[in-house]
Amino acid sequence: MTASSSAPKRVDVVVVGAGFAGMYMLYRLRELGLTARAFETGDGVGGTWYWNRYPGARCDVESMQYSYSFDEALQQEWDWSERYAGQPEILRYANHVADRFDLRTDIQFESRVAAAHFDDTANRWQVTVQRHAGEGANDSTAEIVEEHYDSRFLVLATGCLSSANRPEFAGMDDFVGEIHHTGAWPQDGVDFSGKRVGVIGTGSSAVQSIPVIAAEADTLAVFQRTANYSVPARNRPLEPHEASSVKADYQRMRAEAVTMQSGILPGLPMGEQSVLEVSAEEQQAEFDRRWNHGGFTFMRGFTDLLLDGEANEVAASYVRGRIHDIVEDPEVAALLAPKQVVGCKRLCLDTNYFETYNQDHVSLVDISETGIDRFTTDGVVADGTEYQFDCVVLATGFDAMTGSIRRIDIRGVDGVTIDEKWEAGPVNYLGLSVVGFPNMFTVSGPGSPSVLTNMLVSIQQHVEWISECLDHMTTNGLERIEAEPAAETEWVGHVNAIADQTLYPTCNSWYLGANIPGKPRVFMPLIGFPAYAQRCEEVAAAGYEGFVLSM
Repeated sequence: MTASSSAPKRVDVVVVGAGFAGMYMLYRLRELGLTARAFETGDGVGGTWYWNRYPGARCDVESMQYSYSFDEALQQEWDWSERYAGQPEILRYANHVADRFDLRTDIQFESRVAAAHFDDTANRWQVTVQRHAGEGANDSTAEIVEEHYDSRFLVLATGCLSSANRPEFAGMDDFVGEIHHTGAWPQDGVDFSGKRVGVIGTGSSAVQSIPVIAAEADTLAVFQRTANYSVPARNRPLEPHEASSVKADYQRMRAEAVTMQSGILPGLPMGEQSVLEVSAEEQQAEFDRRWNHGGFTFMRGFTDLLLDGEANEVAASYVRGRIHDIVEDPEVAALLAPKQVVGCKRLCLDTNYFETYNQDHVSLVDISETGIDRFTTDGVVADGTEYQFDCVVLATGFDAMTGSIRRIDIRGVDGVTIDEKWEAGPVNYLGLSVVGFPNMFTVSGPGSPSVLTNMLVSIQQHVEWISECLDHMTTNGLERIEAEPAAETEWVGHVNAIADQTLYPTCNSWYLGANIPGKPRVFMPLIGFPAYAQRCEEVAAAGYEGFVLSM
């Protein structure tokens, strides 16, 4: 049953999402003196770090860099405990930020933006928000209350990895055990003690969670469709002197980080030559150095690892060799050794992932040819064999970058839906604006560097650009901004042209939406943060070139 509230409430900006993007957007809007309301499906802030509570969940950007830089006092007062922060610590940080800047007063939790329709006459967005009534906010049987907002601007801070991909396998409803998705983990956690556990998937969330689940479970079977490259994170506690050294030099380090393609300051110097220009001994020594250091710096020892197939194979062969060195069973090692280009899918960072397969109670099930047949009351059938479980974990990833946007009934000029607009792929201008959807902005959306960068760097750059644009419009009495079709077409071509110079598009990855049946295969992120940020600055400096602004 659905009940509607009274007349729409008027605000300057509706923000969808209260993760790091939504929170910073609220902060900037408040600084501008604009009225704003953010809506968040969960009952707390944090975005992806609110939902992804699975065992072992951890950031793959070093914690001293994965943080806001807009407030010096915030930088100095927060202390990270590990080189790579775990989910609980990142969520505490998000809550600290929300409390420090009193952001919750402008956030409505347990509320889903169901629809946003653009009024072409008034140049305003009509937004419908749904929430469950009364104390049963999480009770699906509770009455749904609809609230309506009349907003000048719509900012989609929905997150790139926030829409869980939950495959519908045959027979799932018949399974009598527990089924959990890593991207929608119970707040109270899951007790695997003494249980027979199955994990479907070997992406980043699986690579992080499998060693932790194996430590608890009685038995663990991992169903692998595609082997994944992973390198050691080398996570460890941060020493006090390390943190204080970074804090004393934060300003320089932040400035240098944004000159890097990924927005991440590397732990080791960037390589300056092709891997093919050095001897086999030099190749081995450099890869060893970076493997032992840990982290994404592994792919940065040479200039051409993601540009040239022959060069990439040198790095790929090295990782495969490491897997064979670690995994004791040669057959299991062969299954775990990927065949595709290293880095065309997001490289995983792990803590003892491959070592986990040396444990007697852990098994690997190859489903590369057969997939999952079905669920039964007692477990999972693959290639005709039934595996019995008490609990199944779906580590099946996300409908990345566009999933959360397309779950909203968004309609632009002439009632065109975002699904119709993006039928052939998420076309846009600068990853910020979509033709036919005036006064709407996406934060770290497709067509921007986003998932190929330190997300906090990309989020800040996007939010600051949007804020400055809104300030410009308010100061000059402008009511409407919309990307021009020619600018959108040029930008989509630019994103594709950059990607085609690399090896990224050569394998099926969530960068292309290949993990979602029926989703158009388009390389969504733009490669290269510095050039992108410069282009955004140039667009603004030229009076918002590529946009039509009007009274």
